Amino acid sequence: MTAFIVVISVLLDGLLGEPKRFHPLVGFGFIATICEATFNRFASSDKHKLISFLLGVFCWVLLVFVPALVIPLLIAILNSPVLSIIFDMVILAIAIGHTSLKQHAFAVLHPLLRGDLSDARKHVANIVSRDTDQLNEVGVRQATIESVLENGSDAIFAPLFWYVIGGLPAVIIYRLANTLDAMWGYKTQRFNYFGRFSARMDDILNWFPSRLVGLSYAVLGHARSSLMCWSQQAKLIDSPSGGVVMSAGAGALQVRLGGACSYHGKIKNKPEFGCGSLPENNDINRSVRLVTRTLFLWCIVISAVFIIILVSDSNLVSKTLSANVISGGSALDIKGEFARGKSSLAEAHWNG
Repeated sequence: MTAFIVVISVLLDGLLGEPKRFHPLVGFGFIATICEATFNRFASSDKHKLISFLLGVFCWVLLVFVPALVIPLLIAILNSPVLSIIFDMVILAIAIGHTSLKQHAFAVLHPLLRGDLSDARKHVANIVSRDTDQLNEVGVRQATIESVLENGSDAIFAPLFWYVIGGLPAVIIYRLANTLDAMWGYKTQRFNYFGRFSARMDDILNWFPSRLVGLSYAVLGHARSSLMCWSQQAKLIDSPSGGVVMSAGAGALQVRLGGACSYHGKIKNKPEFGCGSLPENNDINRSVRLVTRTLFLWCIVISAVFIIILVSDSNLVSKTLSANVISGGSALDIKGEFARGKSSLAEAHWNG
């Protein structure tokens, strides 16, 4: 059932995209902003850095764990397997952002193709935190491709990974934690202590999924250059997860990314990564296609794994029944074994 829910959720995202009128994550961000404004009162004082850190932990737990416990509980109270499956599909479809990622990338690409650099800068500002008003065409392309590669992991593959591992509670925890990191995970005076726990939790939750994504990029792109860039360059990038997917993705596409950027008016000398030539307009398309192919690969692998599990459990039930018949077991024994077999299949059905 897990594989079925994953595939349908991906199709729903493709057909419907993000909610047009009210996105739950936008509403969550509004609540998080109020929470931060209420509790982050010691940002300007190093004397209260421990208090600021602990208040950040408290807000993270309040905003992440409470919804992750309450939402599945409310769904369970409905006591309807069908409604439970529907809610899983809808929430997972909202949690992944493949369609949104493509739309934002193409919103930058189309002005570049028209030669409208000013409009391209405006649109790339929606997906990166760096200053964009002085970026040249190469800088706009680099920023867009970096965002596609990293957000492919954060907004598509990590939610799928955590849903497969832990179901609805796990994907809620991940998506809300990732949103808080995007809002609070900065080394600025305001968030240096208050947002530190959010940043660390996002690193932890993304550590393993990002490695799977990096490997997927390598398999579906130029494998040798991807693995070389990953092994040599990922450690140079600040983010332990973003470094993996961006270096592996840049190598898979054989483009050069990174370099000096401006943040809040200050130049930050970020490392260069990737290989080959500077990106052209078509490389934005190529980065989107790489993420899309990776999504197809993940859907195929997830489906194959759960089909194998289901077939294995079915074979186990058949062998158990055959063994009882051959050994002369009573009808009651066979009935009991069959019931336990059905229980095993049901467990695989709901846990899988």
